[in-house]
Amino acid sequence: METRACGSLPGGNIDLVITDILMPETEGLATIRELRQMDADIKIIAISGGDRSGNLSYLGMAAALGADDVLAKPYRRQELLTMIDTVLKA
Repeated sequence: METRACGSLPGGNIDLVITDILMPETEGLATIRELRQMDADIKIIAISGGDRSGNLSYLGMAAALGADDVLAKPYRRQELLTMIDTVLKA
């Protein structure tokens, strides 16, 4: 989800946002921060393969900013599907 898409959130029926942390145009941490300001109830899953050195500390930061769950890359499809199910039921 790009930051410009966040502007259309109010009034929308978005149940879940899955965002990568490191993206070319928008930082995922900023996206999480914006989403939380717009809608405290929206469910967020943050994913990351870490920085170039493989450091996964971004996932901890995502959780601290309000991501409902985090997932490290690489992951299996079933891991993601299970996480989606768990987060949406919470």
